[in-house]
Amino acid sequence: MLKIGHEVVRPGAKWGDADVTIPVPEELETVPGIPLNNREVDWYAREYPLESINYTERASRDWSNALRDTHVEMREIRKEHDKLNRGLIMAGRATAELDPTVEPTGEDVTQKIKDKARELGYLEVGIAPYDHRYEFQSKKGFTFLPHAICLAYEQDFEPTQTIPSVDAEIVHSSTYRTQAAAGLELGNYIRSLGYKAHVIHSSDATGPVIPMFVEAGLGQLGACGYLLTPHQGNRCRLMMVTTDAEISYDKPVDYGIHAFCQVCQVCVNRCPGRALMRDKIWWRGLEKNKLYFKRCRPVMARYLGCGVCMKVCPIQKYGLKNVMEHYASTGQVLGKGTHDLEGYTLEGKGYFGPGEMPVFDRDFFDMPTGTIEDHAFEDFKSKARAAGGDISEGMLSELKEEMVKALSQEYDIVAMMDNDLNNIDADYI
Repeated sequence: MLKIGHEVVRPGAKWGDADVTIPVPEELETVPGIPLNNREVDWYAREYPLESINYTERASRDWSNALRDTHVEMREIRKEHDKLNRGLIMAGRATAELDPTVEPTGEDVTQKIKDKARELGYLEVGIAPYDHRYEFQSKKGFTFLPHAICLAYEQDFEPTQTIPSVDAEIVHSSTYRTQAAAGLELGNYIRSLGYKAHVIHSSDATGPVIPMFVEAGLGQLGACGYLLTPHQGNRCRLMMVTTDAEISYDKPVDYGIHAFCQVCQVCVNRCPGRALMRDKIWWRGLEKNKLYFKRCRPVMARYLGCGVCMKVCPIQKYGLKNVMEHYASTGQVLGKGTHDLEGYTLEGKGYFGPGEMPVFDRDFFDMPTGTIEDHAFEDFKSKARAAGGDISEGMLSELKEEMVKALSQEYDIVAMMDNDLNNIDADYI
């Protein structure tokens, strides 16, 4: 039995459940939150501000969506989700201008807000200062309220275990919509306490805000780039409500996840695209396992959004309490090396059990990169070289069409709303 360094007590997974005590073995203790160098974070935020991957990698995004649309069922699911989700996104935006419905009493309303969030079905809730360093450049000034209410909503267990699948994509989309509706209700409640509340939909995220969720004590950054929460690991969807309410901040917690992920490595080893890094690096002032985007996007595009790194995480499957108790008793990672945890099926490729990995042709990972205008210009240059430098009217006409398309999409705000707080934009932290 390993020596326990400390214990973490968290509210139960459901509203009204008893508190849960999570033992953290001494050998897995590191630091609360994310190891970071604030001076470097400040410098990058000032000199190299973040921008959404939906703009910086718009060419591969459109390529990816076109590939997904060749799957008839997925195309219909995405169309239905976009239709239903748009109203929730716009409703969230409208909350930025809504005034409170009563005068505030001046009392600290932290617990009232947390209780209401839990009643509405949120798995985790915590509060931290809103950190503008993690804003996309295009979202500067999107919200002016100083406090970030960080919210995690559980994604249903059974369909998630079928990743990658149509069923998993359906529950992925429906979870976003369910939590968005709950967020609007929470905003109404906060205004009834006398304060403003800006409900920020996950698909309209202001940036890769996982550091704020970690600061609020909701979990720690895992090797997969996701936030790993104590009850369901990465099997949850994230959203934020900013407010000016009279509240108290939570603190980051050492759940033992930093060291545990370095021991576990299941997501790293099982990633079909080999897109996850085994060792941590320093990136924009934070220490993390860096995602290799160019190996992740092609798999996501071709295999129903992939998500294998979510499916094979033992914390997602068994919960952090069970994982840590098992590790403390045996020194082993619960489920590692078993078909129950590590097995997955890729459509058209078959089943892959522990130690088995798909093989892809070299051109599998070829995809357009950069903004639409970057890709259009590179394509233009390639055609010009192939023609020996002879630039035809047809080539110029094609370039003009692509540039007009790029400019129209650059300013189409709604078209840019497709961020996933707990997924690919985590690469930009």
